[in-house]
Amino acid sequence: MASQGTPATALLTKQKVTHTLHPYEVSADSPNYGALVAEAIGADPARVFKTLVTEVDGRLTVAVVPVTGEIDLKALAAAAGGKKAAMADRDLAEKTTGYVRGGISPLGQRKRLPTVIDRSALDGEAMYVSAGKRGLQLQLAPADLVRLTQAVLAPIARP
Repeated sequence: MASQGTPATALLTKQKVTHTLHPYEVSADSPNYGALVAEAIGADPARVFKTLVTEVDGRLTVAVVPVTGEIDLKALAAAAGGKKAAMADRDLAEKTTGYVRGGISPLGQRKRLPTVIDRSALDGEAMYVSAGKRGLQLQLAPADLVRLTQAVLAPIARP
């Protein structure tokens, strides 16, 4: 699986974190992308999470929310200790994380950013996030993701 190596998978291997890789084929421009990814890997969509790069009071912050919902920017701002949150510029997000849109992982980013994970991640034994490139998801225990990203858990998603 060397061809599937990414900074995210390298970090998991180095930290000896149990994880499983799930390749898939879905166009990054597809409407309902997250639901299609969940279907392609045979996962419950509520357990598949998207990684969004945002700005909270001008500071880049990562938000990890289920693909079944949307980010609540007010809740994110509060969870991150700020007043206002907005989606980050795509080019800035890609440059800062080292990943491309549709393949941004909360793990192994070029620059570690503050991370907030929706509390629903704890509703199951496993969750899925991008492995760091389009077409590859990784499955891991929510507690491992929280620990490795030093994330705050908060209700930041809405249906």
